[in-house]
Amino acid sequence: MAGNIPDTLAYFNGEWKPRSQCKIDLLDRGFYVGDAVFDIARTFNGKSFKMKEHVERLYRSLKHVRIDLDISVQQMIDLSEESVTRNEKFRPQVGDWHVWQGITRGVGGWRAPTSPPTVIIQCVPVPFRAYAAEYKTGGHLVVAKTRSYSADQLDPKVKHYSRLNFNLADLEAQDIDPLGWPVLLDQKGNLTEGSGYNVFIVTDGVIRTAGDSSLLQGVSRGAVFEVAEQLGIPVSQEELQPYDLYTADEAFISNTPTCILPMTKADNRTIGDGKPGPIVQQLLAAWSERVGLDIADQAERFGK
Repeated sequence: MAGNIPDTLAYFNGEWKPRSQCKIDLLDRGFYVGDAVFDIARTFNGKSFKMKEHVERLYRSLKHVRIDLDISVQQMIDLSEESVTRNEKFRPQVGDWHVWQGITRGVGGWRAPTSPPTVIIQCVPVPFRAYAAEYKTGGHLVVAKTRSYSADQLDPKVKHYSRLNFNLADLEAQDIDPLGWPVLLDQKGNLTEGSGYNVFIVTDGVIRTAGDSSLLQGVSRGAVFEVAEQLGIPVSQEELQPYDLYTADEAFISNTPTCILPMTKADNRTIGDGKPGPIVQQLLAAWSERVGLDIADQAERFGK
């Protein structure tokens, strides 16, 4: 166990072995030139949530970047579920898992012929400590100077490891606000997404979010749409600017670990009354009911 992270069993190129024994070749193109795609599902009480949707998105990313696997979608789903089963004994100490599938083009270095793809499936604890307190207080958004990739350069619908812009945006946000969550803009100054999450605002009872031409089609984003429809809350996909964020009644993000996390500041401006709003609370309650546990309560218990 490294720190409080158990040495879980991982699938590595056809074998199950302790995660600490999985070693990437220094000339693996995933490490060498970032030539890799990935996806992350999570569990609730040890049961996976939307695993099929995550794996299908993984295979869309693979198709786009032209990495061919001899593992089918169903086999990848089965292996991912097996990773959860194999690591169940560790789960009580961490709460729940990220189920992380990573695929690189394989060993080959720069412009060199490659070996078969490197395939990794691992269970990693959900990082509750990073955000648990913000279900009550709300997080703080920061509009970053670093821009999203243009779809002309690298289509953001691909979940890839070429994420230096996200890393720089994270550093920018923390320079401005130690609790900052960055929001990136497109080339025209419209809001897109964060560094691993989709961004939503609420105005006059309508959930508003950017369209999918300049952001990852988040599985959790899709779940927000489903829950909103269940609750009868209208959703609009449209171009949004920082002005819309600053003047919103509520704001929140969605991603795999947090599901839904309220945001109560943007660039040091208070959003609404500065507290998690009623629509965010409705969405979170409905999502909790859907997965059979109190999402915020679990994060608080395991995030201490």
